Formats: sequence, structure tokens, C-alpha cells
Amino acid sequence: MFPGFSEPNMASSSRIQSVGPRPGFSTLHRLRKKRKSQRMKDPLDDLLVKTLMSQRAMEERFLQMEERRLQRDMEVEDRRMQLEQRRFELEQEHEFRMFNVFAQMLSILKQNNDSSSAAVPRGLDFSQAFSDIAGLGGGGGGLQEVRTMPLGRPLSERRTSIHNFCNPGEFQSSSYLSARGNIANLFRGSTEEGYKAYHADKYDEDKNPNGIINFGTSENKLCFDLMSKRLTQSDMNLMEPPLLQYPDWKGHMFLREEVARFLTYYCKAPAPLKAENVIVLNGCGSLFSALATVLCDPGEAFLIATPFYGGITQSVFLYGNVKLVYAYLDSNITGTSTRPFQLTVDKLEKALQDARTEGVSVKALILLNPQNTLGDIYSLSELWDHLEFAKRHELHVIVDEIYMLSVFDESATFHSVLGMDRLPDPQRTHVMWGISKDFAVSGIRFGTLYTENQDVANAVASLCYFHGVCGPVQYKVAQLLRDRDWINQVYLRANHARLKAAHTYVTDELKTLGVPFLNRNAGFFVWIDFRKYLRTGTFEEEMLLWRRFLDNKVLLSCGKAFECSEPGWFRIIFADKTHRLQLGMQRIRRVLEEREREILSEDKDQPCQSDQDGKADSTDEVIFVSRHQEPTTAGGSNLGDLIGLLQQQMRSSDWLQKNTVEQFAQEKPEIYDVFSKLVGKQ
Repeated sequence: MFPGFSEPNMASSSRIQSVGPRPGFSTLHRLRKKRKSQRMKDPLDDLLVKTLMSQRAMEERFLQMEERRLQRDMEVEDRRMQLEQRRFELEQEHEFRMFNVFAQMLSILKQNNDSSSAAVPRGLDFSQAFSDIAGLGGGGGGLQEVRTMPLGRPLSERRTSIHNFCNPGEFQSSSYLSARGNIANLFRGSTEEGYKAYHADKYDEDKNPNGIINFGTSENKLCFDLMSKRLTQSDMNLMEPPLLQYPDWKGHMFLREEVARFLTYYCKAPAPLKAENVIVLNGCGSLFSALATVLCDPGEAFLIATPFYGGITQSVFLYGNVKLVYAYLDSNITGTSTRPFQLTVDKLEKALQDARTEGVSVKALILLNPQNTLGDIYSLSELWDHLEFAKRHELHVIVDEIYMLSVFDESATFHSVLGMDRLPDPQRTHVMWGISKDFAVSGIRFGTLYTENQDVANAVASLCYFHGVCGPVQYKVAQLLRDRDWINQVYLRANHARLKAAHTYVTDELKTLGVPFLNRNAGFFVWIDFRKYLRTGTFEEEMLLWRRFLDNKVLLSCGKAFECSEPGWFRIIFADKTHRLQLGMQRIRRVLEEREREILSEDKDQPCQSDQDGKADSTDEVIFVSRHQEPTTAGGSNLGDLIGLLQQQMRSSDWLQKNTVEQFAQEKPEIYDVFSKLVGKQ
């Protein structure tokens, strides 16, 4: 026995030897390779691979589902927060309305029964006091600077106009903004609300046939084909270095010369107008802002007749902090008036004197000719009388003639101030015009001012740095204005014919409905009398009717947006394609018929005002104009309406239960002090 080997080892060695000779290396390699290939082809291995792949796919799917669940949870939480925020805003809006109604009631009662006790200052309603206390006005400004004052009217006849400019649900100041920044942020109204809703749900006959049809924005949508063809011709496409550099801030001289020639021709000026008196800005809104800034100090005012284009309020206030004093016009034909909503010198004199009595300094008179929203065209004698009135009182006159080429009926004649043989006060007379209306290109911001006063021209020019028109657009406008043959032979003929046809269609529909309206021959709008669809004749009802139109996918403009003194008047824009006019009028008809049935069912003993109640003006300028509704007295139905409105607000809220006198005085002492003074407790 050899050392290191045991018997079992020897036995094993003997067994190995008995098997025979060992295979070589190549044979072993082939056997291993064969066994390996057999294992790879084993069905169990394939099943295992598939199982692992399925498990991985399931895990990935599970992760995706978990991510989606988390995303849904986040979206649900966001919606919950949005709903909670909306609920809070609605509650705040509701409480604000109760404040407002309650304050108006107290004001009326105190004016009638206790004239010796403390009262709200003249020209200031409670909504203004509340906004100032809440910190929106700050620094002595306040929302009364936003709100134009209805001067010269008893407090009981004044109505708050805060809803024109802001949504009470958003009546909160922002810590990120200054006082005037907060006011600018709140400077919204039915016009802005409807415009935003329209852009979010715009009608398209192919893509969105149930969208909103816009009869509220004053745009000419009848001549896009003509303008797009002309503005894309080869002579419009010039790009030279001077057009890409800073211009004279009044505008490139080649453009100002062309504007002077254009206005000389179409305004029928007795002598050629001068390019040095022309200033170019990016739209007439900018011109109003610039003129307000250079003609007035903060807190001073312009005089304007109502109703008027409401955008002027925003233009003159937001930059210049300039107010508007109103000369109220109405549908009643009295005194020296020969037609509804007629501006007379007597009405201007009264408004001016009332403003001065209340300590408001008026610096200028604004005239819109043709007038937006009425479509009125001033005669030469009327223009002269208004200009003479301004001269007597040393007022500037800003004449906006932006619709001068949109007089679509040959029976009507437009007279430009620039076409008068002489002016009572040429150094204080300033004329505005732009291409957005007359040439159906409201998206091209271009407005021009003509003034002989070089001090005014230079002051406005200093603001052109902020409101300039880019060089390529200036070139295109100059090319357009000098193409007199195309304007006269092609564009104006087609534009006037299309405007007249659209106006005829809309007014015929209104006649069929028995709806009163003013029949005018200029602009893009018809001034419509919907007063018979208001049960109590209030601006609250007017707003409800406006919202009902919007809910039925047609956007109109209500009279309050234009500071109309009578609830129930609306402006409709007719400068649109036939298929949109037809569909829009169908929607309007549906709303009016529903409203008529509601009124009849609510009170069968008080039928709606019939068409026979209306009377046509002897000049045939007015169709179906209904009788003027006399304003209600402070002690009559006006107070009753307020009481009923307050009761309705109280029934739908537990505000009074949550806000006891003690709690209110502790949490909001400033507002409590106003209430205390209002009721004469202090």
C-alpha cells in the first residue's frame, strides 16, 4: 500500500481503470456543447423567459397605472381647490352686492327723511367707499378715480357703475401690484368678460358651429377678401434699412405726407393739410391716452355725451388719471331735440356747469362723428354749435372721425371738421382718424392725429416712443392711402354695398320681431331698444338679459357698457357675413321669445309694451322707437326694487347670521365706521 492512499481510494481507482480508456479533450468539448445546446432548446427555458418578460411588462404597466392614479388625484385636488376658490369668490360677490344694495337703500331713505344728518358725499356711492377702505385705491386715489362721475344728478338717481369695470368676485387687491396696478387689474366689465368668452369659444362653421357669434366687437368682417388681396400685392413688400431703424417719433415723413394728402381729399379740406401737423400712433386708443395725458392734470376731466364707446374711459383713465363728465342723452324727444339721443348745446352747458359746481375741472370736449354707438352724423350747423360752445369755455375739442368712410348710404352726408371753411378755435381743435374701421383691418394698429397746435403735437410726439408704428407697417399704410383709384373704384363701392345689405338684413329682422331701434346710415352698429323685455327696467335686469344672450352663444353689448342712462338699450354689430348674421339673429329671436313668454306668465295683468306704443320720428330717421320711460322716483318703485333685491339676497345667504354687529365692528372697523356715519349714528 502506497502512503497517502486509503482503501476506498484504491477501490475508486480500480473502478475507473475498469471503465476503459478516457476520452480525449475534443470529445469532451463536443459532449459539453451538445448538452448546452440541448438545455437552450428546452421548452421550460422558453417558458421561463416569457414569464420573466411578462412579469417585467406587468410591473411597467403597474407603474404607469400608479403614475396615472397619482396624476388623477392631483387633478381632482386642483379641481377641488378651484371649486373652493370659485365658491369663495361667489360668496364674496354676493356679500358685496348686499353691501351695495343696502347702502343704496339707506342713502335713499336718508335723502328723503333726514337731509340734516350725515350722508354719503355727493358723487360717491358706497361701492367706492368700500373699495377705498379695502385698500384698492391707496394713496388718496381710490376707485372713484376709475369710475366716471354721473355729475349733476341727484344721488338717488345715480347708479353704481363699478360692475362696468371689475368683477366683484375678484374684488381683492394684490400684494404684487401698486394701488393703480390693482385698479388697472380690476378695470374690466361686461365688454371684457364677453370678449374673453368669445375668444375661448369662437364660432366657426366647420370647427365650432356651436360657438359664440360676436355681434359685440365693432369690426368690419365684410371686406377681408379685398384687403388681404391688396395688402399682399408686390408693391406692399418693401424692406429697406430706414424701415428697420428708429423713425421720427411722429412717423416717417413719407407716411405723414400721404396722410395729409389723404385727409385733404376725403375730408374735403378747403386748403391742403400739412404733414407737419400729422402725428402717427398705434391706434386711436393710444391717441386718447396721449391727449388725456398732455391736456389734463390727474383728476381733471373730459366732457362727453352718453352713450359712447366705452373704451374711451379706459384709454383716458389708465395712463392720464383723467375722468369723464357725462352729458346724458336719452330717447325722449323734448326741448330743442328733434330726434332721440340728440346732442344739443343746452345739454353740454348743463353737464359742464354741474361739473364745475362740484369742483371738477373740465379741459376738453370729445365728439364722435359718426357717433359710436348711435350711428349719428352731425350736421355742419351742429358741429359749429359744439365747437363754438367749446371756444366760449376755452375747452379743447377732440373729434374722433374713425368711421368717416363708413357712411354706407348716399342719402347721408358726412362733414369732417377738417372740411370746414374755418374753425372757431383751431389751436384747440384736434382730429383723429385711423384705418381699423374704414379699411376693415382692426388688427393693424394705426391711428393719426391732425392738430395745428405745435405744443400739443410735440407733447404727444414725446409719447410716441411708447406707441409707435413699425416701419414696414408705415410703408404698407402709405401705399394703401395713395392708391386712390383702388380705394374709390373697388374698395369703397364694395364696402358700402356690403354694409348696406347687412344693415338692411338686421333691421328687417328687428322689424319682424317688433323691436324698436334707431335707423342710421353710418358705422357698423344698430342701437336697439330691448326695454320691453325688462320687467322692472333696471340695469341688473339688463345685465341678466345680456348674460342670457351670451349663454345662447351670441355676444352683444349692453347699454350700461356705454354709460347709457336708460336700462334696456343694446348695440349690435351687423358688419358680418350673411350666414353668421342669420344664425346670430336666430339665437337672438329665441332669447327674446323665451323672455316674452316668461314675462307674460309672471304677470298676465301687465302685458309687454306693444309696438303700437312706439312712434316714428317725422324725419323717418327712427323706426319703432318706443315711448320714453320716465325715471322712477326715489320714494317709489326704485326703493321698492332695492328692498326686493335685498330680500332676495338675504334669502340666499346666511351673511347676516355670520356677521353680527359686534363681530363686524371688531373685524372690519373701517367699514363699520362708514356704516355708522351713513345711518347717522356718529
